[in-house]
Amino acid sequence: MCGIVAVSGTSEAAKLVYLGMYALQHRGQEAAGITAYDRKTGVAHRHRAPGLVSEGFNEEVLAGLPGDVALGHIRYSTAGGAGLKNSQPIRVGYREGQLALVHNGNLTNANELRSRLVNEGALFQSSIDSETIVHLIARSPRGGVEAQIDDALSQLTGAFSVLITVNDTLYAARDPFGYRPLVIGHLPAGGVVVASESCALDIMGARFVRDVEPGEVLRIQGTEMTSLRPLRPEGEPQPCIFELVYFARPDTHLWGYSVDRARRVFGRRLADEHPADADIVISVPDSANSAALGYAEQSGIPFELGLIRNHYVGRTFIEPSQAGRDFKVRMKYNAVREILAGKRVVVVDDSLVRGTTSRGLVNMLREAGAKEVHFRLASPPVRHPCFYGIDMPTREELIAANRTPDEIAAYLGVDSLGYLSQEGMLDGVSGAGSFCTACFSGDYRAPLVDQERGYAMSSHC
Repeated sequence: MCGIVAVSGTSEAAKLVYLGMYALQHRGQEAAGITAYDRKTGVAHRHRAPGLVSEGFNEEVLAGLPGDVALGHIRYSTAGGAGLKNSQPIRVGYREGQLALVHNGNLTNANELRSRLVNEGALFQSSIDSETIVHLIARSPRGGVEAQIDDALSQLTGAFSVLITVNDTLYAARDPFGYRPLVIGHLPAGGVVVASESCALDIMGARFVRDVEPGEVLRIQGTEMTSLRPLRPEGEPQPCIFELVYFARPDTHLWGYSVDRARRVFGRRLADEHPADADIVISVPDSANSAALGYAEQSGIPFELGLIRNHYVGRTFIEPSQAGRDFKVRMKYNAVREILAGKRVVVVDDSLVRGTTSRGLVNMLREAGAKEVHFRLASPPVRHPCFYGIDMPTREELIAANRTPDEIAAYLGVDSLGYLSQEGMLDGVSGAGSFCTACFSGDYRAPLVDQERGYAMSSHC
């Protein structure tokens, strides 16, 4: 998960990065950070803060981040754990100047590389895999910034979309499989934007230009872009289909596809594969809204807002035992009794991971008077953990890895259960090329080096 954004070629770089981070807030809510390089002083100014962008940044903070190039990071911790020491951007001084880095993805050989670097004398300040990239750049024996970046990135396996600034030059790169997204835009008054999703371009008024290609390394100086030597090819690109299923914002365009349109197609195919004799279709908001609309359109069953999501849920000191059963679900959702009472309901969700939240939702729908509950998932069963950058638990915790569909239906307490088939999902986005489906199929294309060599692997970066 995590979101990254950079702006080059404008004196408003940090302020624009700040706007882009707002648009990417769905990619992480644990911490946010910006680094900006000031050519006048030769200083890379940085500010990091826990929580949401709105909680950590204000006008005074942004005024302390001058410069024509800046990059930002939205963190969702998995590898490395929580705490500001593990937040990004990473900022260091090295022999070629002031370097800052942000990373989205998960390196599958991070622990092997880290062990080697520690044995060579490297001193790590954090426990995140992203810091490994900085050490590889700094310790590269090659001459010149670009050769050192190339040397470092060529040693990585797994998923990485990275943005790096060295003084006032910005570099952007994606791993050869292209697991995590990265897009390029042009600002109307001049300037270049690189971000995880196109919705970050929209909030700045930037025009989408293209994706950073899998294996591509870009140099951006001011507003001039140059594509450098590509990283070694790894075969056909494998962007993560779970971005289209769940993670990306519906107003984003990824790999030539509208996320909203893709999810509607998934919903329509789900209706064909698993029809239901029902009165209404509802979604589990917000990520399943588009798929539920597609299901309703294809089935002819009316779509209703049967569940309302609270968007302002924060941390609480109240324990679940004090608040009753399904505490976390009730904090986040509420059922609309007037819509649900006496109705046969199709509930569309994007995916099913552990099943605990869905079980609580079904209880809530029953309490609101739903006569029947038919659960539909707009993706195949999640049977394998993701090692490429989506936070998923161990195989033991994945409900579909350990139970049959009938057993899952009984656990959830639903009248019927239906998953979109992998064939139906892939056929729905066939024009966008090949995708990584490892969480559904167990087909891990990038080597799981740390796991194969006995290192403990985290499920996400």
